[in-house]
Amino acid sequence: MITSNASSKNSKTLEVSGLSCVRDDRVLFEDLDFQLSTGQVLLIEGPNGCGKTSLLRILCGIRREDSGEVLWQQNLITVLGSRYREHLTYIGHHNGVKDLLTVEENIEVAQAMGCSNQTTLEQALTKVGLLKFADVMAQSLSAGQQRRLALARLLVTDASLWVLDEPFTALDKDGIKMFESLIDDYTQNGGMVVMTSHHELNLQSSNIVRLRLG
Repeated sequence: MITSNASSKNSKTLEVSGLSCVRDDRVLFEDLDFQLSTGQVLLIEGPNGCGKTSLLRILCGIRREDSGEVLWQQNLITVLGSRYREHLTYIGHHNGVKDLLTVEENIEVAQAMGCSNQTTLEQALTKVGLLKFADVMAQSLSAGQQRRLALARLLVTDASLWVLDEPFTALDKDGIKMFESLIDDYTQNGGMVVMTSHHELNLQSSNIVRLRLG
């Protein structure tokens, strides 16, 4: 079971109001409004270049919006700063894997950098199918295995919000099915997810909200 520090009795909310983003004098999106609550998955769709990754980076506080605001629990994330980032885990296009560390060491780094939960290293690696590769250097893994390792970081930190940019990249059918199951488990136990994906989601118990850009 994947747990988060949110629960039905302690619901979290992420709210976007009047959000706009401009890149190279081109408006990617403007006047964007939505609210996400515990147990929901926000799937951001749209063609390449429409601003999906830019929106994710704004939601993480990595990039500033050109207008509008992002609120966590009705507080501006720019004011909350690190107190907001403690509640989220971000996996971008790049895996963020340390090539010269083993699979096990990569997970240990993730645990040390975040607020670790009760999921053990062995449990996380078992869930993503990498337990027998624990002592293998990350640089020796296939692209799909490196993506599984990146996603394993989600399982060992206590976050209320997962922000994921194309998380199914390089995963085979079994890997996609495995991660969809993890998302369902996570949202059923108090988490919320914002993600982009060109893959049609097959979630059994998550409440999917769709947002199309462009």
